[in-house]
Amino acid sequence: MNRNVLSRRVLAGVAIAALALAGCSSKEDPATDPSAGAGSGLAALSGELKASGASFPNTYYQEVITSLKDEAPNLKVTYNSVGSGTGKKEFGSGLTDFAGSDSTVKDTDGVPAGTFLYVPTVAAPITISYNLKGVDNLQLSADTLAKIFQREIKTWNAPEIAADNPGVTLPATAISVAHRADGSGTTNNFTKYLAAAAPTTWKLGSGDTVAWPADTQGGQKNTGVAQLIQAADGGIGYVDLADATDGKLTFAAIKNKDGKFVKPTLEGATAALAGAEIKDDLTFNPLNAAGADSYPITAPTYLLVKTTYTDAKQKELVKAFVTYLLKDTKDLAAELHYAPLPAELQTKALAQLDKIS
Repeated sequence: MNRNVLSRRVLAGVAIAALALAGCSSKEDPATDPSAGAGSGLAALSGELKASGASFPNTYYQEVITSLKDEAPNLKVTYNSVGSGTGKKEFGSGLTDFAGSDSTVKDTDGVPAGTFLYVPTVAAPITISYNLKGVDNLQLSADTLAKIFQREIKTWNAPEIAADNPGVTLPATAISVAHRADGSGTTNNFTKYLAAAAPTTWKLGSGDTVAWPADTQGGQKNTGVAQLIQAADGGIGYVDLADATDGKLTFAAIKNKDGKFVKPTLEGATAALAGAEIKDDLTFNPLNAAGADSYPITAPTYLLVKTTYTDAKQKELVKAFVTYLLKDTKDLAAELHYAPLPAELQTKALAQLDKIS
């Protein structure tokens, strides 16, 4: 996909929507109305915002930043895709204005409780991508996945994989497992899924990092895992849908809570998102969601913003950027294989910005 063309198409859509809104009256407060655009005040913004964090939403965030340049040419926004773990630490150390994370903040992350707010942005599938000659439509259950990633299953013709794929001829190729080497919200969500969906089988726990078996390979960020999968005949790993699609990887259908094998798609993520319980702090968990159409390894992602910014200008720039992301880039998110927030959650996410002082 030509992303410059994509950005122009999205911006054109935003402009048309803005003209339509200008021609009618509304009783909605534009600050919290999810259908209202971020507003013409973007052109007056100037300054610089620095952020870092999760690689999972990086494709989307970079396109948001690119599209915003046409609206706010004097605002420079940088987002470094360093992984959720490093992003949280840099945010807690005051090196960035906001952070991206797919996982919630723990005491060891260096971000004190009460100093930040979660702003959910999108959700998306974590694919189980693989490289196996002659097998294009693999199906895997949670228990089989757990055994593969903790190295209890080491060849592709194992009985457990065969049971998930009746009638498919599977080669005796050795399985090469790829995982994240850096602290990762993608790892956190993938291992949380295995702990929930295969509780009696999965033994490695969950978190931004886990103690993977010695005979597995670690890659930096989602792109690094994708490269390891591509390089090994028999490779398998977990990669966000945007990076898996960009890398032209093949991904498996995963058995969901209702017993259906579902491919990672925007529709499957949206179905999982619809049934997720939203906590008071706006964190939510769509993993292992019920529903015949739900893709079971659907992960949330958040921006972490400060509750208090000592620089009033930086506060306003952060609020303007996040408002633009939430209000004006839903079509862009969907084009890039990320599920936009439901309207109710989007409204709550925008309301988080009113809590910043």
